[in-house]
Formats: sequence, C-alpha cells, structure tokens
Amino acid sequence: MNTRLLLIQALAIGGLVACRPAATEPAPIDVQPLAIENGRFTPEVMWGMGQLAGYAVSPDGLQVAYGVRYVDMNENKGNTDLYLLATDGLTQPVRLTRTAASEGNLTWQDDHTLIFSRGNQILSMDISSQREALVGEIAGGFEGFKLAPDHSAIVYIATVPVPRPERFAKLYAGLNQTTGRINEDLMYRHWDTWVDDIPHLFYAPIIEGKVAADQAVDLLKGEPYESPMRPWGGTEQFSFSPDSKQIAYTCRKKTGFDYAHSTNSDIYLYDIATGETHNLCPAFEGYDQCPVFSHSGKMMAWTSMARDGYESDKSRLIVLDLESGLTTDLTADFDYNVGGLTWTADDREILANVPYRGMNEIFAFNLQTKAIRQITHSYYDVNGIALRGTKIVAPQVSIQSPAELYVYSLADSLSPGRKLTTINSDALSQLRMGRVEEHWIPTTDGKQMLTWLVYPYDYDSTRTYPAILYCLGGPQGMVSQSWSTRWNLELMSGAGYFVIAPNRRGCVGFGSQWCEEISGDYGGQCMRDLTSATDYFASLMPQIDRGSIGATGASFGGYSVYWLAGHNHDIKGYPDGQRFHALLAHDGMFNFEQQYLETEEAWFTNWDLGGPYWEHNPQTAHSYANSPHRFVDKWNAPLCVIHSEQDFRIVASQGMAAYNAAQLRHIPSRYLYFPDENHWVLRPQNSLLWHRNFIDWFDQWLK
Repeated sequence: MNTRLLLIQALAIGGLVACRPAATEPAPIDVQPLAIENGRFTPEVMWGMGQLAGYAVSPDGLQVAYGVRYVDMNENKGNTDLYLLATDGLTQPVRLTRTAASEGNLTWQDDHTLIFSRGNQILSMDISSQREALVGEIAGGFEGFKLAPDHSAIVYIATVPVPRPERFAKLYAGLNQTTGRINEDLMYRHWDTWVDDIPHLFYAPIIEGKVAADQAVDLLKGEPYESPMRPWGGTEQFSFSPDSKQIAYTCRKKTGFDYAHSTNSDIYLYDIATGETHNLCPAFEGYDQCPVFSHSGKMMAWTSMARDGYESDKSRLIVLDLESGLTTDLTADFDYNVGGLTWTADDREILANVPYRGMNEIFAFNLQTKAIRQITHSYYDVNGIALRGTKIVAPQVSIQSPAELYVYSLADSLSPGRKLTTINSDALSQLRMGRVEEHWIPTTDGKQMLTWLVYPYDYDSTRTYPAILYCLGGPQGMVSQSWSTRWNLELMSGAGYFVIAPNRRGCVGFGSQWCEEISGDYGGQCMRDLTSATDYFASLMPQIDRGSIGATGASFGGYSVYWLAGHNHDIKGYPDGQRFHALLAHDGMFNFEQQYLETEEAWFTNWDLGGPYWEHNPQTAHSYANSPHRFVDKWNAPLCVIHSEQDFRIVASQGMAAYNAAQLRHIPSRYLYFPDENHWVLRPQNSLLWHRNFIDWFDQWLK
C-alpha cells in the first residue's frame, strides 16, 4: 500500500466577535448529506461517500484503527479522521479524532497505544482515554514514517534539494525574481512535478519518548538518488530488521539520462551502528522493491522484475537467505504478479496480493514445499494484507462497492471474507447499482478474453440502451473489481449506459504471454480485442442500440480512443458503417513521435514502441505507423478531449493537437483542460466537472 501522505491543510472560517473579525477553529469535514434520487448513482453521490484512508491492526489482532475521508465539495477539500473497531465485528466503531487536519500513517506501539501523523507532527494516543501526546515534529515536513520494532527510533521520508552545478550560480546572480530553469540532463521533471528535490530516508532516535529530529541521520547523505522511488514509492519501500539494527531500502542509484532509461533498482542494507551500506542484489537488472524481513531476521523477501527497462515485467517473489547469500524465486512456476508481501509468524509462508484472472486476490507461498495456495476468492479485489497470527485484515472493493475492511483466516481457501467496517452501507442500501456480469468471449486469434458487462442501473429488458466501451489505460494493467473516483463503471451505468470493459491484450492477471503481446503492437491484437468485445455484445444483447455506442479511456485508453477514431468506417452491421458514434479521450497519446520526445521516462517508450522513431527497424516502423495522428483524415465521430497541464507522462500538447485536428476537420468536438491536475483529476470540484462533462458529452451524442 502506498503510504505517501496527502497533507491537506484546513481553511480558516471567519466569525464575528465584538464587531471584529476573529479566527475560529476550522470545523472537521464529517459525513456528507447524500441526495439520492430514484436509487441512481451519480458523481455527486460518489463524492459524498466516505473513503477508507489507511488502517493498522493492533499487535494482538483484536483491534483495527482506520481512517475515513469525507469531502466537502463547497470547500473543495477533504480530511481524514480516525476510528477504532474490534476485529470480531461485535461492537460499533469508536471515533478517535475529530479535527480539521487529516490524520494518517497509522501504526501501533503496543496493544493500547496508537501512533499516527497530523501535519508535521507524530502523535501517540492512549486508545482507552483517547488522550494524545506529541511524540515528535519534523519541521520541514515528511511523507511517512516507520517505527522501529524495539521503539527506539523511527525512519521517516523527507525531501532534500537536488544539487545544481556551481557554475550556474553566476548566471543567477542578482536575479532573485527569475523563474527560469536551466537543465543539462534528463529527468528534470517527473510525473507531475519539476525535480527540484528528491526523497531521502532519515533515521531519528527516540529519546525519553520523543523523536530527536535534530539528531536525524540521512541514510543517503550526499547521494543524488531517490529513496523511496518517485512517483509511487512510500513506506512500503523500506523496512527495519526485527532487531532494529538494520534498515533495508529500495533505491535506483541513477540520475539524469541513466535514470530515464533504466528501471534497475536494488535493495540496499544499511547498518545503523556503522553507517555502512551494501547492495543485496547487484546482479538483478530490473525493478527490485519493497524489502520485508522474516520474523527471525535470517531471510528477506522482495518483489523483483528480471529485465531492465520493462516496467511491466512479471513481478516475482524473491527470498534471500541473509546468511548464505542464496536467493530463491518462489514464483518461478507461477505466471502472475505478486505484491504486498507479508511473512507468516512462523516464517513458513509469504502472503501476497496477486492480480488473478480479473480479481486481486491473496495467495500464500510456502518456502519449504514451494506450494502455492489461494486464500481469497469472490467478485472483488483485495488490496492489502495485515496479518496477526492467523487473522488477516484487508480492504475489499468491487465495481459495485467502495473499500471496506474484511477479515479472513490464514487457513481459508477461496474465502469471500467477513465484512468488518460499514462506512457506506447506508448509502449503498439506497442505491440500485447496475448488474455486473463476467463474460469470457472469443478473440480474433482464437483465445478467450474476460470482459465485464455492466448493465444500466434502470435496466428493462424490453428497452434499448446506449453503450460505452471502456478502454483500459496502463497499457499493462487489469480491468478488475475496482472502485475509483476517476473511472467508475457504475457511474456510467447510473447515467443509463451499458458498459463493456474488456481485459484486452496487455492486461496482467492472465499470464505473461497475454500481457507481453501488447508491447510493440499497439495498433494490433489489443485493438482487435477491443473491437471484438464491442461486436460481441452488440450482437449478443438486442438491448444495446447499435447506433448509440461510444468509446472512452485514459492514457493508453486515450490512445485507444484516438486509434479507434481513425478505424471507424465501413464496418458491417452498424448504422452508417460506424462502430462508435461518440468518443472521449483523457490524457491520451496522439502523436507517437511527439510522445517519444516529450515523456520523461524514456524506458517506457523504448520498450513499448521499440525505440526512437529515427531508429529504423521493423518494430519501430510498425509502432509509429500506428500513431493515431496518421489517421485523422478518416475521423467521423464526435470527439471530446480532456487533458491536464501537470501531466508530464503524456503532456498537454498531445490533447491540444488531437482537439485542434478535430476542429480543423470540422468534427464536432470539445476540449476540457485542467491547468492544475496531473495524469488524473484529483481535486473534488475538478473531478465533479470531469464527470458532469463526461455524462453530458455522451448524452448529447448517444441519447
């Protein structure tokens, strides 16, 4: 679980006291009123629901503390408060905090003391009295922390400035108001930020119950490298040894051009007493991440990819014997990815989250027998693992329900789990979610593809409805039983649409071959998979109006929409020969030559496109020939383009170019631009505008 904190500051609310403005304490954001009409799920209802925001199980496994985030749309912000619940599920939750500032980074010191963060502070709470005490404050802020097993110290994440060449100093002399940036290497920006600082790990002792931040030691002092790695890394990328004497951490010790072309990170072991660091896996070439010590301290497990430059390589489960130096791949005969590693108390098994045939499940891997068994199974995703003895607590989510905590047993086999929290039970009881069906449909090359079909929420078999093809981004990912405030299939259902959501070529969870068949073939079988899914349901379901089918997606899904726009003519069985009569693309790749030179992580385009467009070989020729901008002359369907300025993965000029192309061709088109969003749309009011625009656009052209 990514524990990088989103530290949201509350706005002051003014009041009148003695005829003068006076500051009052900001009010916490609490449960929001929901205006549910006729059981319909709308964007407004979605944003009014509570969001599970982190959790931690007590050492004895009897209690779980968890955060719930609510959003105030008028204030355009949210905040998280903490709750406590017994894991037997026999009591009601107890609210632990009621503040306008968010709490997070939950951990337990013992069965009676909870440790958490609020702003720049680390606090403890006696859960019986709910009295808080200040444990420490990091003046410059931090992104997360871990407590040493013996409670003698913490390791926290904070940023340090990126060193700049001294020769630039004379250029900036006397220019204290300039906004100019000088760069002479790559990776000067990443994901959604300019790289002016990078995260480092700091070890700070706890003295007489207080974090001695003034004695903090930078584990990478003087090194220009990230740990954890941007943009996703958090506290899961480092861990203490059981004796609290060593720290294992993830780092890709590269900068600039080398960083932009490589995914070769390693696991490093830092000795607290000596300050010495050594690389535990120098011969491993791909991503190595998220080290976890065994309880005995004799072994370490981490996730590992074999190939440098391939960010979607199979994620393996590697175990290192720290005494002998021997490594074992527990997934050598298991063709699925693993993550979220957790050792059992006896160190005999390692639990992992596994994307598996359209769901995220928990599997157990036995170190001695090499046996692999599946613990959970139903129509949901399990995203996390907290193991205490034989009890597993983890968030469960589905297409029809946001995340709630569930309880499983280590002895379970294909268990649906027992529901623990009820954050949104009241709201869900008032909603009529669209039915979700699992279909395995034939592809053009004779294989079977899992495709989810979501029915309109008001489905009547005697009527016809428009449909939307959902094109997954990634490009490597999985259309699973997920829930999101971004791409929410039930919102499309609530607007009165069938939703067709295929796990096309390139998706994980269906074996390595299925995943890898997308690389170097963006306009090939993966596109035929999308059109096969559309044609299958258009033929199977007379309730789908063949003249009212749209397509949508983001990132690679946005590319898919642009590509489909140029291959949307002379199709048998559809009115006017058009498969799609309205399109919407978010942050999509439009011009591959442009994309190659604009994106920040060069390894991605090198692997998936085959290299730069000036290197002439069969793979690059095929890749760049399938760039959507080459087929603009064949566009014939209305197109809505959405893009964000702070998206440095696929920059805003891609969206502008696509929109301008549609306008110049007199294709009905619309452009929604966000100057303050990244690859996603995270601010509440921006998100609400996004969803309202989405529904309005498709309603205009498909209804």
